[in-house]
Amino acid sequence: MRHLLFAANWKMHIGPAEARDYATRFRSAYTPAADRQIWFFPCAVSLEATSAAFAGLAECRVGAQDVHWEPKGAFTGALSIPLAKAAGATAVLVGHSERRHLFGETDEATGRKVRAALAGLVAPILCVGEKLDERERGETEAVVERQLNAGVGTLSAEELDRVVIAYEPVWAIGTGRSATPEDAGAVHARLRARLQSLGAHVTRILYGGSVNQGNIDALLAQPE
Repeated sequence: MRHLLFAANWKMHIGPAEARDYATRFRSAYTPAADRQIWFFPCAVSLEATSAAFAGLAECRVGAQDVHWEPKGAFTGALSIPLAKAAGATAVLVGHSERRHLFGETDEATGRKVRAALAGLVAPILCVGEKLDERERGETEAVVERQLNAGVGTLSAEELDRVVIAYEPVWAIGTGRSATPEDAGAVHARLRARLQSLGAHVTRILYGGSVNQGNIDALLAQPE
């Protein structure tokens, strides 16, 4: 069974004190529900505080925004999976568009990070999505399939079912523009078909890109 999953990437915002304050306000307003999960991705310095603040909420997880695939070493500025776990992380974002396009993260690197996350018993969310020029050239499906194959193409069916896929069209992230529910649904269907061809049946697929109160119901109404 695939539970509904919401993920919140805090990017380079919200320090430890703000995270604790947010969690307090969240707890006062949140109604627990067994059929949904909410995963939070704070910046590295806020991981421990956020994890502690959400402790005891079974539906909530806290994850890292990025990790290195090596468990330790001379990688200045990087965060290893063991260190992320020590700070309370149980999930990790892999291949976010900002990591790909601002920091030069390659498809090969995303595959290594996904495999390292699974080996470290941390749930990876693999992000895939096309840029505006790729969309305008009609390359959306080719781009997301290439990124999907690089990230999870060598995994077993059991491993695939432990991965979450997030379709996030680059042109819609933080711009106020969003893919139509039908367009997002079509890409999700293509991703689902590829995952099923690899033997995965319960892998969850998320949509990310200027989701708001005005479009969330229509997005949730899509089959995928």
